[in-house]
Amino acid sequence: MTRKPELKGRPELRGRAARLAHLLPTGRAQAARTPFVLLVVVLLGGGLIGLLVLNSALSEGAFRLDDLQRETKELTDEEQALRRDIDAYSAPDALQRRARELGMVPGGDPAFLGPDGKVKGVPGEASAARAPLVLAPEALATATVPPPSPEASPRSPHASTPGR
Repeated sequence: MTRKPELKGRPELRGRAARLAHLLPTGRAQAARTPFVLLVVVLLGGGLIGLLVLNSALSEGAFRLDDLQRETKELTDEEQALRRDIDAYSAPDALQRRARELGMVPGGDPAFLGPDGKVKGVPGEASAARAPLVLAPEALATATVPPPSPEASPRSPHASTPGR
């Protein structure tokens, strides 16, 4: 019988065990395991780095969102303050007070033009001596009507309008 040389570290096998032994890898078991371990380590490391980058991006987004919410609140407060100022300036008593400061007086009786061009009514001149019909209680306490200026001269009802 011819004997095969005995493999290192393995006893000589006979029969069925010898046939099955040829199917098992010999000597390459360590070499095949190393790339797999490296692949697993690289995948785990890449996954951890990916999670770190994702977590950083989410944190940055959360800080940005917080800043934008704070800015929105500040702008909303400023808008509300401006709306309060507009409401205060457009109140009837504030408009009347500002008009008097500018020297304006309530208008006279109006005249209307009909479709045929005829004047309906007699226009009246605005006079400084005439008090407004409705005054707010606050305006009554502080209202002072300036005397009519000597420059004001009565106009005729049919005076020409500038630019015509």
